[in-house]
Amino acid sequence: MEQASAAAVIDARGIVTGWSEGARTLTGYPAEEAVGRSVAALLAEPPAAASVAALAGPVVLRHRDGSPLPLTVRACAVLGADGAPDGYVLTAEPPPEPGPTLAEQAFEQASMSLSVFDTGQRYLRVNDVACRVMGVPEDVLIGRFFPETVEDAEHSRGFLRNLRQVVETGRPVRYDSWAGAPALNREHAWSIEMWPLRDSSGELTAVALAAFDSTEQYLARQRLALLNEAATCIGTTLDVVRTAEELVELLVPRYADFASVDLLDWVLGADEPPTDLEGEVVLRRVAHGSATEGTPEAALHLSEADVYPPYSPPARALMSGRAVLSQAGEPEFVRWVAERNARSPAAASYRKGVHSMIAVPLRARGTTLGVAVGVRMAHPDDYAGDDAVLAEELASRAAVCIDNARRFARERSTALALQHTLLPRGLPGQAAVEVAHRYRPSGSLAGIGGDWFDVIPLSGSRVALVVGDVVGHGIASSATMGRLCTAVRTLADVDLPPDELLTHLDDLVTHLATDDTGDEVAELGATCLYAVYDPVSRRLTMAAAGHPPPALVLPDGTASLVPMTAGPPLGVGGLPFEAVELELPEGAVVALYTDGLIEDRDRDVDHATAEMCRALTASAESLDALCDSVLKAVMPEEPSDDVALLLARTRALGGDRVATWDIEPDPARVAGARQAATDQLAAWGLEEEAFVTELVVSELVTNAIRYGQPPIQLRLIRDRALICEVSDGSSTSPHLRRAHAFDEGGRGLLLVAQLTQRWGSRQTGSGKTIWAEQPLPPG
Repeated sequence: MEQASAAAVIDARGIVTGWSEGARTLTGYPAEEAVGRSVAALLAEPPAAASVAALAGPVVLRHRDGSPLPLTVRACAVLGADGAPDGYVLTAEPPPEPGPTLAEQAFEQASMSLSVFDTGQRYLRVNDVACRVMGVPEDVLIGRFFPETVEDAEHSRGFLRNLRQVVETGRPVRYDSWAGAPALNREHAWSIEMWPLRDSSGELTAVALAAFDSTEQYLARQRLALLNEAATCIGTTLDVVRTAEELVELLVPRYADFASVDLLDWVLGADEPPTDLEGEVVLRRVAHGSATEGTPEAALHLSEADVYPPYSPPARALMSGRAVLSQAGEPEFVRWVAERNARSPAAASYRKGVHSMIAVPLRARGTTLGVAVGVRMAHPDDYAGDDAVLAEELASRAAVCIDNARRFARERSTALALQHTLLPRGLPGQAAVEVAHRYRPSGSLAGIGGDWFDVIPLSGSRVALVVGDVVGHGIASSATMGRLCTAVRTLADVDLPPDELLTHLDDLVTHLATDDTGDEVAELGATCLYAVYDPVSRRLTMAAAGHPPPALVLPDGTASLVPMTAGPPLGVGGLPFEAVELELPEGAVVALYTDGLIEDRDRDVDHATAEMCRALTASAESLDALCDSVLKAVMPEEPSDDVALLLARTRALGGDRVATWDIEPDPARVAGARQAATDQLAAWGLEEEAFVTELVVSELVTNAIRYGQPPIQLRLIRDRALICEVSDGSSTSPHLRRAHAFDEGGRGLLLVAQLTQRWGSRQTGSGKTIWAEQPLPPG
């Protein structure tokens, strides 16, 4: 309200005769105290002579409180009847209002929102920034209760609670808030501080508030937090698709309302990367996600391929190798959205709010793998430069993880293919045992191991059962496994006893672990269990090199581990291996396995072994079904190591299929041996094989009598082939050689080799055995 002008009337003697309300307001003197007093008594100092002469000028009055009051006064003479001055009317304008103080200027011009509330949470004062945030002038806010001025009820309750806390406790409050404001188009981050205001007596009279808009700092912290989270949540598995899904889960909904990851086809296969990317690009959708349930915005189904034209943001990102931003209204953006809508009209309604998108290439180690796309609809802000930097950093991390997963998958598939190539695809036919087997590759990140198994037919209807495990994982272990598997087959063909075979195999592993200079080049070790079963004697002989003992299930349903002393693992060298021999009833089941079946860091080995024995006793329709039951009951869901399981049910060759004769060391007994063999073939209904058998028996028995030592024994075995065996007490093995024209001997074994399917010799505990096999007619 403007202050009224001050006026006073004085007579010719200088006595105040009139006093206005303005004069009272200005000087503090009421009319009853001023009227009748000399005007000189109201002056703080005499006026200047020039001012008196001019009847105008500066004077200094004394305020009623004693303080000086400088004024500019004008005097207007009041003329009497004679025309002479009879008095004067003095007027003075009130002093100009003082300018804002420095504190008031700071309050009004502050860059942050400043407000003052009374103890009832009503506005007392706001600065210009607060008015802009609230979207109304100051006079609309003054005196109003705070919750009446905002629509965000939740934010209002928190804000009001803190205002009241300051009033109740008299202590300042500082807190952060993420909320909108009436004049803002989206929510902002606020750092708010409230503190109490007190009068000179110390009584709390108001609450002051300062709100700093920290949205940019908040978003920067969010971006940094997103990057930190990406380091832990992307690449948790070595699976390409899962890694892409983890990237999408990170982006939605904090960074994008919809996100997708499309990869080039070669990334998902075994092809080499293309040399260039030009023109249209074919990408395959591997992952997408949306803030809307069901991902209705997607124009592609998962695993579906699409051709991206050169103008599209994904293709441009792939060509440039940098993030591409597109906003609503841009020609390429409009064209791209229209193409997406035409492709999937049912989802077009969900894309109406699309206003910004970003496409960023997935590149790792200089190779382009695909592209990630982010779309904003409900999110109010368009993608900007900071978002592009963040997207490129996230894409770079995800691309490295995808490339690692691709490389692992490729190496794993290579190792698995090598493993399957080296493992027996179809077990050879033999009559000694019925076999079933299972192999499960490792599910861990370490890769495929070097587990193997084999069934090797031996002479005399015997069979060798082998299971082993190479230390380590990957292609190198698979390759080593192949070398050992081949070596075992070679040594088995020599018909070595199990303990001797492992000794030779141990020497081989030791040799493989050193280079030509004798220096150790790598840690190389393996375990192996080698067993030989003879269906005629029903004896099982086995030896182990650091391998778990087999389990034995007898026909009565009892199962237990075979007690045996396992030697050191292959490659240690210098220590012997001990063989153990058992006589088994027909129908017994021998279970050979690798340690991956029973050993795991989260399981007790003894408990797992007991579970395996119980599973082996369960009733099953076949050995194959029993294999599946054992794996289901014992094997971990995600085995950390390869698992190989080999089950063998024993058979026996009875007296009706085996014939044995003791031969005296007399050449005259050869004819009797031939006749006995011919008679036995007739009894078996194999008369057509008699001619060849007579020649074989004659040559082998003659050689045993001539070059061997007693005792001499002839044995015929009718199995899948007709086997003729001659044993003697000499350990000297015969050698096949070509006889010269004038040699009288040396043609016997050559004749045997020509007439039979295969032949050979093996050492026994008391000498040697020479054997020959003839094929039998079908049926």
